[in-house]
Amino acid sequence: MRIQSIFKEDSVTVSLEIFPPKPEIPIENVTPAIRTLAKTNPSYISVTYGAGGGNTANALEVASMVQNELDTTVLAHLTCIGATKPRIHTILDTFKEKNIQNVLALRGDLPNADFDKDSMEFRYAYELIREIKAYGDFCVGGACYPEGHVEAPNKEKDIDNLRYKVEAGVDFLVSQLFFDNNMFYSFLYRLAAKGIDVPVVAGIMPVTSANSIKRMCALSGATLTPKFLAMMDKFGDKPKALSQAGIAYATEQIIDLISNGVRRIHIYTMNKPEIACPILENISHILG
Repeated sequence: MRIQSIFKEDSVTVSLEIFPPKPEIPIENVTPAIRTLAKTNPSYISVTYGAGGGNTANALEVASMVQNELDTTVLAHLTCIGATKPRIHTILDTFKEKNIQNVLALRGDLPNADFDKDSMEFRYAYELIREIKAYGDFCVGGACYPEGHVEAPNKEKDIDNLRYKVEAGVDFLVSQLFFDNNMFYSFLYRLAAKGIDVPVVAGIMPVTSANSIKRMCALSGATLTPKFLAMMDKFGDKPKALSQAGIAYATEQIIDLISNGVRRIHIYTMNKPEIACPILENISHILG
């Protein structure tokens, strides 16, 4: 099913993100977690794509399994890094063969600070979006950053860059993680002021590891609230307590978002049903 059709239904949608194993790791290592997550009946499951296309085979296999074996709508990622037009066309042909209708088009994280972006055939996500739209009948999503992309000089310029994605034909946007809902509400207001009215999905990352938080914030540009910092200070060296607190924090975020009219929620699961499933259970009656 096309995600834009799912969004037309009059209900709150909750989607999940998973990632395939690295090329050297058997796919069977992650299938139990993926099957468990699929049993929660998410609106759709997104499957990430290795940097530079180095994990294409496993990503395609996982995406196909979700779509065809687990009968769950899949959102397959594609990145600009390492992409050429023939390679993108080959992957899109494979998507068609495997009944994959939804693509999340991303620039991707640069390999290093010295990487020559101008050497890329697709330098920006909107160029990849345009190519996908021109090549086939796909529902295409893009990424957005509630607090501004870390490479953008300011939030205003970042919104202008999002407009390029909309003009290229993007059907919806999925936000990077954030920990302050007020930042997300402000972002939605700025989008509306610029006339950008495609659906925006709120990305929620349950933080259950103190080691991962700095990297997450560096990649997403997310700021930490006093409440979040207090949680990390109190439970950062207690893994089980932090996991429980992280689940509670993410649950509160989602409840607040839904209470304020946000109807599209996306949970970055990190392939951990033990984290995602309690959150879904906590909001089960809210979702009806």
